[in-house]
Amino acid sequence: MRRESPRVDVKRPAFRVLGLACVGLAAIGAALPLLPTVPFLLLAVFFFARSNPEWEQKILDHPQWGPQIADWRERRVIRRPAKLAAITAMSVGVIFTWLTLGEPWVYASLAILVVCGGWILTRKE
Repeated sequence: MRRESPRVDVKRPAFRVLGLACVGLAAIGAALPLLPTVPFLLLAVFFFARSNPEWEQKILDHPQWGPQIADWRERRVIRRPAKLAAITAMSVGVIFTWLTLGEPWVYASLAILVVCGGWILTRKE
């Protein structure tokens, strides 16, 4: 007779690890102009919703990032100050890359600014 092995749920721990990784990247993005913060927090909220709802709520309750995440989740909206901050940070990143690394690396930063910045600008406010 064949014995059933106990089912191990690996999704919750994997989602928790992915959520923590996204929070770490968001923290780095808060300090570096070229790395975004809110998209990583959106991913973290997605992963925490499936693994640890308390951590999801902590992000949603954050005074700085929570309202931006709620805007995106509920209405797919990026507020004008957030757009301005994102475009400005990416522009600073391009200038920093140009001054420190020069060509051809500045073209990668410029491509990120054009593609991501263009996408951000076309979102509703």
